[in-house]
Amino acid sequence: MPTITVKNIPADVYDHLKRLAEANRRSINSQIIACIEQAVYSRRLDPDTVLANARALREKASDYQISDEEYNQVKSAGRL
Repeated sequence: MPTITVKNIPADVYDHLKRLAEANRRSINSQIIACIEQAVYSRRLDPDTVLANARALREKASDYQISDEEYNQVKSAGRL
């Protein structure tokens, strides 16, 4: 398997990677691989498609209304 050495990583970037790795229960090396995979395999989003999906979701949810009282009850119950 190929190996890459990265030099001169800014301290703040390294610290952020370390925190992400801990949060994801990964080694720093595994976290870096996950970041590289995400960058390499991510796909470009079409803004028109995103907007169409958002509008469809808004339309679908428009019939459901919740009052402030209902919202606060659910929120205090820990469901939001």
